[in-house]
Amino acid sequence: MSNRKLYRIKLTDEERETFAKVATGKRGKLNIAAWKVQRANAMLKCDEGHDGPAWQDQQIAEAFGVTTRSLENWRKQATEQGPMSLLERKQRQSPPTPPILDGEKEAKLTKIACSTPPEGRSRWTLQLLADKLVELEVVESISADTVGRVQKKTS
Repeated sequence: MSNRKLYRIKLTDEERETFAKVATGKRGKLNIAAWKVQRANAMLKCDEGHDGPAWQDQQIAEAFGVTTRSLENWRKQATEQGPMSLLERKQRQSPPTPPILDGEKEAKLTKIACSTPPEGRSRWTLQLLADKLVELEVVESISADTVGRVQKKTS
C-alpha cells in the first residue's frame, strides 16, 4: 500500500477547537459517544495545518484502534463534506422497509400455528406455515426464516 495520501486535512482553529472538546469525551455532564471521540482524536492527529501534528496513518490507526482504511475514508469525507460531517450520523438513504407481517397478519399466523397440522403431519413446520400464509393470501410471499423470527418474537 502506498504512503501517498489522496486527501489531506488542514483544520481551521475553530474546527481544531471543536474536535479538541469532543476528544475529551465530555460535554458538560453528558458523555459524548465513543465513536465521536475516536474520530475527533484521529482527525486532530491527521491535521496537516500549521498547528497540527500530522501523524502517519499507521501511528494513528494503532493509537486509536482503527484501520488505515477507516482513516482514508474519514479524510475523504472530511474533504468532500467538511470535517464536522465526521461527527454527525449518516442519514438513511431510503425509508426503512415495512414489516412483512403486521399485527393482524401475525395473529393469523399464530392462529394457523395453533390449529391442527395438515393431514399426515404431526406438527406445523416453518415452511408449511409460510406456504399456508401464501395459500390463504395473507401475504404474497414469505420465507420460512421470516416465519421463524416472527414466531420466536411472539413466543
